Amino acid sequence: MQYCEKRAWLCLFRQAMLFVAGFMLIFGAAQAEAASFAERAGSMSEITAVRVSNSADKTRIVLDGTREASYKVSVLSNPQRIVVDIQNAWISPSLKKSTTIDSRFAKSVRIAQHDTSTVRVVVESSMGKNNYKVFPLKGGSTAYRIVMDFGNLGGSSSGAAIDFNPQPKPKDEDKGTASDSGSGTAGSTGEGTAIGGSTGSDTGSGKGTVTKGEPVFTPGLKGKIIALDAGHGGSDVGAIGPTGVTEKGVTLRVATELQKRLVKEGATVLMTRSTDTEVSPKKAKASDIEELQARCDVGNDQNADIFISLHMDSFTNSSPSGTTGYYYVNGSKAGQRLARTLSEGIVSALGTGNRGTKSCNFYVVKHTTMPAALIEMAFISNDKEERLMNSDEGVKKAADGLVNGLISFFG
Repeated sequence: MQYCEKRAWLCLFRQAMLFVAGFMLIFGAAQAEAASFAERAGSMSEITAVRVSNSADKTRIVLDGTREASYKVSVLSNPQRIVVDIQNAWISPSLKKSTTIDSRFAKSVRIAQHDTSTVRVVVESSMGKNNYKVFPLKGGSTAYRIVMDFGNLGGSSSGAAIDFNPQPKPKDEDKGTASDSGSGTAGSTGEGTAIGGSTGSDTGSGKGTVTKGEPVFTPGLKGKIIALDAGHGGSDVGAIGPTGVTEKGVTLRVATELQKRLVKEGATVLMTRSTDTEVSPKKAKASDIEELQARCDVGNDQNADIFISLHMDSFTNSSPSGTTGYYYVNGSKAGQRLARTLSEGIVSALGTGNRGTKSCNFYVVKHTTMPAALIEMAFISNDKEERLMNSDEGVKKAADGLVNGLISFFG
């Protein structure tokens, strides 16, 4: 009996010692891991703050870090989320992990320690690829910042209105009629640049610049082949108005209405897009130039008589308004006349201010083989003009004005 009791106590003692040894091993490993992390954290960027600000044109999210860090940007769907993985970083324990954003550009931002050396930031936003931008900032009171902007990033049309070559400085008489001067379109020296759009030299990409002669047309619209480009589409929403109206939506509505009227007049209409989509077969994966060249190809490949690209202008405040026509700086006189008659037609129909016609190097007017014009119908950033162009009445009047402009152009 005594022997059995001693054996039982010995077993219990051994179990207790094994438990203590296991606990010490785990505790020691945890201490070692903590020490290792503390040592690594000294060389990592500590994300100390997530700051959110909203304006009428964009939402800005700023991540404050203690050191420079690399990051990767990706997109998830259903719902759409923009994901930024910050490498070699860790989250400050006091940092708020989730923030609801009261903005039409983004719904929320969440931050988490994805793994031991990666901080993941997730922004729920429906903005397309040309309406968000992620970039780093160094220096100042904060050692390192990663900035995420969503919305109207600098002004109007990226899409077809990208100016890939520096535009000659306009003469005083070419600066428009508004007191705030400038065109408000990508590449101009006044209001706005392309939303997230590329600028720079137009070399090594796309097709060569087209030399345009002076065409001779018979009067009237019957029998004419007209390429009609509704600017933006799909992942590229274009500019966004104060109440959330998108440029891509307005241009498609006007283009669709204009198509009906032109067909009724006996013209053949080539639509670059008839739905909310990109034109390039690569869709959202296409580069800017690939997308723009695909639009040009619709007119070039089917020998259109003219090419019209429809857009909405935008600025960082709601003051600017009016209509502007653009033509290729080295193009035909017919292209210049087309831009003038179309813009004058819209001004007459809508009652918008006439900001004149201006030369440009925009891709779609430069790389089309026929007379081409890019029309900024109105300012989507202007409260009144946004309402007008989002209404059935405004869409129909814009289409009327464009038809009248074409009748005047063809004589």
